[in-house]
Amino acid sequence: MRHPSVIARRVAAASVSLVVAAGAAACGPEDNDAKSAGGDSTPRKGGTLTVLNANSQEDFDPARLYTSGGGNVPSLVFRTLTTRNREDGAAGAEVVPDLATDTGRPSKNATVWTYTLKEGLKYEDGTAITSADIKYGIERSFAPELSGGAPYLRDWLVGAADYQGPYKDKKGLSAIETPDERTIVFHLDKPEGEFPYLATQTQFTPVPKAKDNGTKYEEHPVSSGPYKVVKNENDGERLTLERNTYWSAATDAERKAYPDKIDVRSGLDSSVINQRLSASQGADATAVTTDTNLGPAELAKVTGDKALAARVGTGHFGYTDYIAFNPKVKPFDNAKVRQAISYAIDRSSVINAAGGSSLAEAATTYLPNQKSFGYTPYDHFPAGTSGNPAKAKELLKKAGYKNGLTIPLTHSNSKDFETSPEIATAVQDALKKAGITVKLQGLEENDYKDKIHSVKTEPGFFLAHWGADWPSGGPFLAPIFDGRQIVKDGANFNTGFLDDKSVNAEIDAINKLTDLDAAAQRWGALDKKIGEQALTVPLFHPVYKRLYGSAVKNIVISDWTGVLDISQVSVK
Repeated sequence: MRHPSVIARRVAAASVSLVVAAGAAACGPEDNDAKSAGGDSTPRKGGTLTVLNANSQEDFDPARLYTSGGGNVPSLVFRTLTTRNREDGAAGAEVVPDLATDTGRPSKNATVWTYTLKEGLKYEDGTAITSADIKYGIERSFAPELSGGAPYLRDWLVGAADYQGPYKDKKGLSAIETPDERTIVFHLDKPEGEFPYLATQTQFTPVPKAKDNGTKYEEHPVSSGPYKVVKNENDGERLTLERNTYWSAATDAERKAYPDKIDVRSGLDSSVINQRLSASQGADATAVTTDTNLGPAELAKVTGDKALAARVGTGHFGYTDYIAFNPKVKPFDNAKVRQAISYAIDRSSVINAAGGSSLAEAATTYLPNQKSFGYTPYDHFPAGTSGNPAKAKELLKKAGYKNGLTIPLTHSNSKDFETSPEIATAVQDALKKAGITVKLQGLEENDYKDKIHSVKTEPGFFLAHWGADWPSGGPFLAPIFDGRQIVKDGANFNTGFLDDKSVNAEIDAINKLTDLDAAAQRWGALDKKIGEQALTVPLFHPVYKRLYGSAVKNIVISDWTGVLDISQVSVK
């Protein structure tokens, strides 16, 4: 809950030359769940799947990974107590059992969660997976030398706040009990109805203590999934995975594991990735990417080729790009000023700056427009599609700024089409019509992050974004609006410094619910309530467009990840 999910990062080049078939009829990329790009769509076992990525799969240790739903490449090797449902769209936003027989059995107040492991679970060497291995896997994630994973367990488990891992503290965590080889029990500090979502994180991967060699474990982690690591070069830049013969589909309803081999090649330029996928020559015909999107210029070229357009997977991930206000900085301490800016925003121009309607959808709610988050439509400050400068001027006059005002807008210089100069300029142009002069203050990415996430340096008006660690309103709203999560000496994400007792109390009340559908409705209502304070201006939700090779079949893109699930694809 401390930072956006890694999955949400958009890697998109502004302009790339694609190999496009000449003379093809114009056809826009469709929102589809096509099972193949043509021909026989029946998935078959065999072949090699190549993964072409920009970012290396660094720290390939389940303790150090920060993934949602178990990750994409990681979930081929690491199984967890629960996982994401491997289905298209909204159905894929559900949590389902993985190593466990169910999604967990809570106590009456959701402070104790009990899991039973399935029978017949084995590692790649044929030894049995036990509950003690899961306990140990979690405990080692607390070791300082294996940091990097999600922070929830330290916050949620009884007595875990100061635990330093099994290398320093041999006693382990008393909050995790293993009464027998197939049972594991978690004791929490407070009710957490969404614990089944947390149990999808890779920290819940079983690790055999006898095979743990500390920071070197990532070189050959012991597989509990359908594939094992046979080669790990240059810190995850090149990963080669082959079948784990002891994995049994009878214990795993989620991973199809069609290919015989997975060849992950990272550190590639995003333009090169898209060129190779579009050409689909040789091994690239059976290739996919898990981290590189089509940018606006690339998508425009793909649109002109019907065959290429049929090989574009479209995904939606729980993510919102927005304007953030610091109400401790004038004039943003005045709610009418914040409301005026909300009315003045021209979302059409912002979406164009983000790459157009194929890559961004207008947002008036903070929560993403997906059922699992509890999406509840609202628009407290209707700006229409192109802004309402007249209403904005009216509010500015009431706020004491009848002659307008001049304000700085902090943004990143990264070409990410989210917090970048293009978006900032669109905001600047819209606000000018309302009599607001915006001075742009662009920063390099690291400086930008440092500035906006420090309570000491946070600007009054800046571009921001947030992605969910799992598809629920909890990890979306709590880090941004729970007053108890304001971090004074570290990375702070409650940018509006909201510390409302009624909001905090509602967050606690929803966290007690183990009925996730009921919880979702409450998160949506809370989002609507918070939205009235105009602490943010939701701008848009990004849409992910990714090419895949011409011989890749069985395309599944869930609303949990928004990207192609490589555990489902067939290449033969």
